Amino acid sequence: MFPEPAFQHGSVPKVGILLINLGTPRAPTATAVRPYLEEFLSDRRVVELPRVVWWPILHGFVLNRRPAQSAKKYAKIWTSEGSPLKVHTERQANLLRGYLGEQTKYPILVEAAMRYGTPSVEHKIRKLHEQRCDRLLVIPLYPQYSASATASALDAVGSALAKLRNVPALRTVKHFHDDPGYIRALAQGITKYWNINGRAQKLVMSFHGVPRVSLDRGDPYHCECHKTARLLATALDLDPDQYLVSFQSRFGRQEWLKPYTMDVMRLLGGKLKRVDVVCPGFVSDCLETLEEIAIENKAVFLRAGGKAFHYIPCLNEDDAWVRGLTRLALENLQGWLGADWNAQAATRLAEASQKRARALGAKV
Repeated sequence: MFPEPAFQHGSVPKVGILLINLGTPRAPTATAVRPYLEEFLSDRRVVELPRVVWWPILHGFVLNRRPAQSAKKYAKIWTSEGSPLKVHTERQANLLRGYLGEQTKYPILVEAAMRYGTPSVEHKIRKLHEQRCDRLLVIPLYPQYSASATASALDAVGSALAKLRNVPALRTVKHFHDDPGYIRALAQGITKYWNINGRAQKLVMSFHGVPRVSLDRGDPYHCECHKTARLLATALDLDPDQYLVSFQSRFGRQEWLKPYTMDVMRLLGGKLKRVDVVCPGFVSDCLETLEEIAIENKAVFLRAGGKAFHYIPCLNEDDAWVRGLTRLALENLQGWLGADWNAQAATRLAEASQKRARALGAKV
């Protein structure tokens, strides 16, 4: 159990918002990547194979080879500020904090955590708890729900809360794949890009891949990706033959959701001069967008005969996206934020509570 902060009569209750993204190693080195990959690939939500089968593969093969390979890829996209994913997620949290301050005077704490690596979900929940946060809204930054991402993030939240004695009230955002603010921000970002760079004959919407068996077992991820694509195409006024959906980031030998983005690039490279690619399953640019799509898949398309490959960046700190995230947060905070709340009134109530406690002999 975490130690509880000293109880204080009349303390002003606070609401906390925790944004959770996938995670990142501390540095683009094999030494730093190995513990990150071990944590990630040890998650039963991510790899559903029996431990007796997976453990020898993970520890005998994967963790001996993959860290060095992944480190080289991370080195290609690493910035002076660090991992792009971590940088963008923290900026989004800072902007959300500011935008919420414009919408309400209620004391709202905003933190960003990584499901794997640092800062951990447990660390951030403990930080919020120490600041007397008694209500918590968790927003996994995965637009489309999947057990391997969203549910895993919520597992980490549950594990952290299990170490608290005085657990806060909890709300979670399951998904926002069809949220109007999210779709609007995507469409506006793509339109801005096209206004500056022109547009291709085909827009490829590449989503993170998951094993095909997850769909058979009832995971809604595949359907939610296609709904996002359909709504985005409608917002962009695209005909069905002007866009297509694909899935990237395969791992292992089993079948994953199809079509595979790399296969699509080989096919289109032999047919089209230019292709535009966007990744609506990510709200922040990361290894899978900046290296896998913008470097690896670009090379595949050009080798196949294509002439121009355009990767359209993620939402990152786009104003429309952060304002949409703010609205999403406020919708899920309804009933927790008093419409007539103000600091002076809250202070008076706290002082009155302390006075009553002292009268009853309590130490405040």
